[in-house]
Formats: sequence, structure tokens, C-alpha cells
Amino acid sequence: MQTIHQPPLQIIHQPRVTLIARQEFMHPEHIHWESDSDVPAQALTEFSGRLCYLSFGKDAGLEGGHKTIGGRTTNESYLANILKVKHGSVLEHAAWTLLLEGVSRALTHELVRHRAGFGFSQLSQRYVDESGIGFVVPPEIAEGTKAYEAWTRACRESLEAYREILAAMIAQIGEDGSATMRKKRARQAARSVLPNSAETKIVVTGNARAWRHLIEMRGSETADAEIRQLAIAVLRVLQPEAPHIFGDFQIVPQADGTEITETEYSKV
Repeated sequence: MQTIHQPPLQIIHQPRVTLIARQEFMHPEHIHWESDSDVPAQALTEFSGRLCYLSFGKDAGLEGGHKTIGGRTTNESYLANILKVKHGSVLEHAAWTLLLEGVSRALTHELVRHRAGFGFSQLSQRYVDESGIGFVVPPEIAEGTKAYEAWTRACRESLEAYREILAAMIAQIGEDGSATMRKKRARQAARSVLPNSAETKIVVTGNARAWRHLIEMRGSETADAEIRQLAIAVLRVLQPEAPHIFGDFQIVPQADGTEITETEYSKV
């Protein structure tokens, strides 16, 4: 009997976060005001905050435009004050879209539960053949331990079961229905044995306030270890994008070698 060699088990240790979309700020020509920031999200956030009080300066071209709050300030100092006084609603106008890869189904189950300010589009296990799927190892399971051996064994067995069920279902369904429905019927049955550690991909669009909430709450020491890694990876992408909005966050190393996020402006 010929031995069929399957590819080695694909094990993923870190999430991958890729910025795939950002906004453009189109300055209204009839308002004679200009931010000193060339970052669209930061300029948009400042504009939105200033509109609340018509604090564009005397020559803004708006009725009541002479009203000011402390005179002209830089974008950095203006947004620092926004964070300080927790005027978080103006942050909801700025948005970014990130592609998240190398994350587990367990993580996305948590992620999509808190969807205020977010939009999600996730890989479909019902449509996509997962015969070559990877598995995300929980950060707290170290290689070379009994826990790691048990985890890899369970992942390997679930993947083997998936492949067997998929092949059996394809044979069982035959030519019944359209090609698309045949694929869905087989794959939706086979996916039932895949564990929470199965890797997935998801596109997430969120406004600045929502991203700040994710970074703060999911980056805390009480958060799940994997989603904490993701929150820190998200911060590392968004902080250079808009330092006046995310610059208050700090990544703090812990004694056990992990990291957490901290900010003096909590729950903006």
C-alpha cells in the first residue's frame, strides 16, 4: 500500500496585521481654517471637534466663527485635550481598515462580540477548503511541554478527521445540486471538527474610538493572551498612522516576557 505523505502541521505563533485602507480629509473650501497636521484622520478629528463650538477663528467664514477655545492651538495639543476631557465622540469620524491574519477562531469569536464602531468580513469555513489550514498556538502553551504535545496531537487529529469527512461527504453528495452548493454541503459538515485554534482571516474596519477601546481593553493584563498580542500588533500599526490619537498608549514589558498596553487617558 502506498503511503500518502501529508504536509507538516502548520503552527502559527504571531498575528499579522496589515493596514489596507485609510481616510481622505476633504477640507470644506468655504471654511477658512487649516489644521497643521497632514494626517487626514487627525485633521478630520480636529475639524469635527472645532465644529462643535465653532472654534475656527475670527475669519473662518461661519456665523459665530469668532468663538474660540483658548485661541489657535496645534493639532497635537488640540487632540491631547480631546483625550484629556474624554470628548471621545469626535474620534468616531476617523477610521482605518486592517487585515488580520494568523488569528484563531477563538480570538475572532471574542472580537466580533463587541462590534460597536466596527465592521467585520471574515473568511468562510463553509465555502473555503480548509484541508491545509494552520493552527494558532495559545501563547501560554510553550513548545517542548506536555501541554504542547497534547495540543499539536489534537490539532493534527482534527485536521485528519476534517480531510476524511470532506472526502466522504464529496463522495456521498456526488452530483446532487450546483457545484457551489456541493462544496458548501461537504465543507460545512467537515468544518464541525475543527477546533477553536483553527487559523482564520478577517477584515476589520473601525473608527478611532473603537480601535482605542480594543487596544486598551484587549491589551490589558487581564485579557486573553492571544488577543493581547493582537491588540499590541494593532497599536504598532495605528500609532505611526495617527500619533496624536494613539500616541498616549505605551507598550509595557512584563516580568514573564509578555507585553501589555497602558494609557493615562482611559475610556475616552
